[in-house]
Amino acid sequence: MAAKTTWTEADPVGFIEAVEPPGRRRDAATLLELMRRATGVEPRMFGSAIVGFGEYHYKYASGTKGDAPAAGFSPRKAASVVYLNDGISAHEDLLARLGPHTHGVGCLYLKDVAAVDLSVLEEIVRRSYATLTGGTYGKRAAEG
Repeated sequence: MAAKTTWTEADPVGFIEAVEPPGRRRDAATLLELMRRATGVEPRMFGSAIVGFGEYHYKYASGTKGDAPAAGFSPRKAASVVYLNDGISAHEDLLARLGPHTHGVGCLYLKDVAAVDLSVLEEIVRRSYATLTGGTYGKRAAEG
């Protein structure tokens, strides 16, 4: 079965420039630069609304396998979403110092990127990226 979301040729900077409202656009521009620094790679669009950086290969015990961005974010209406596919629990020590946020199993939700400690966020992204790109990743975010 083919992955539902794949890499596209869309321009991530053009995508960010069209984000509404302006505050979410500002947050997306901040995340773009932060993730460039943290990963050392240029962004690409993954699907129509995810800005991805680098790629990792995953293979679960169930046999499910594929490729996904090793770091990424999406400027959603309610909040900016930072994807941490190695799982939120892998970053509990840093999340305690991040500032206002909520999270799911593999997603960090930021209503205002300017309100969080960007150096802490950059370290979270850097750590997650290093974990995911260290070889084939075999865990789901819930197992991180």
